[in-house]
Amino acid sequence: MPTLWDLFHGAWSTDSQGHGPVVLAISLWLLLTRWPTEAASAVAERGAVAAGWCVLILGCAIYVFGRTLGVLTMEVGAAVPVLAGVILIFRGTNTLKAVWFALFFMAFMVPLPGAMVDALTHPMKIAVSWVAEYILNILHYPIARSGVILQIGQYQMLVADACAGLHTLFTLEAMGLLYLNVVKSTSLARNVALAILIVPIGFTANVIRVIVLTLVTYHFGDAAGQGFLHGFAGMVLFLTALVLIVSVDNLLHLFFSRNRAVPHA
Repeated sequence: MPTLWDLFHGAWSTDSQGHGPVVLAISLWLLLTRWPTEAASAVAERGAVAAGWCVLILGCAIYVFGRTLGVLTMEVGAAVPVLAGVILIFRGTNTLKAVWFALFFMAFMVPLPGAMVDALTHPMKIAVSWVAEYILNILHYPIARSGVILQIGQYQMLVADACAGLHTLFTLEAMGLLYLNVVKSTSLARNVALAILIVPIGFTANVIRVIVLTLVTYHFGDAAGQGFLHGFAGMVLFLTALVLIVSVDNLLHLFFSRNRAVPHA
């Protein structure tokens, strides 16, 4: 509870970590919906109890160290082994296997280490800015770029972390994996291919978001670009990513179905 209180009044109240509460809510929903009906009467086997205590103690140790040292990644991440250990102790391995994805998905609410975010976010913003400038130049807009600053007409726009950072890509990866789990494709190759392609899909969605914000600012002014439409562009980002994920998955389904249908000599 102290950790959740700190998250809601700290990291989760920012744009970059705003996906945390959503991930937590989806994880709890997955945990409830995937919880097997026979788990109420299940008795954990002796080996599962021993393993559960080891996992639980490890999770508690991680939490104590994270809370004491102020390392939010360890503090929040400890929730996964703690819950896994409790499930093993009271309900056994079969129940844990049934709800494993809910615990795995919960890992996406863990704040990423700041050093890793800073190291990866800047080159991502440079790449997104360059592609956005290139596309708008093709469309004959008066645009120029200096680093991650776009100059279009009389307006200057800074491509922020929330528009093209690692956190956004992390959230989109979580959304793609949730889609894979809901669809439940039996093709391992198709699932792996889509999980890998979510990275360029996320990059493309980020480029579209930056282009939309740039065009809104150019045509309707800075107030429109930084007001309601700025938040709306975030919705455009995730809707675009979702459409791209579904479209790519359909193409992969056709590709792998056709390969299975081709007779081999």
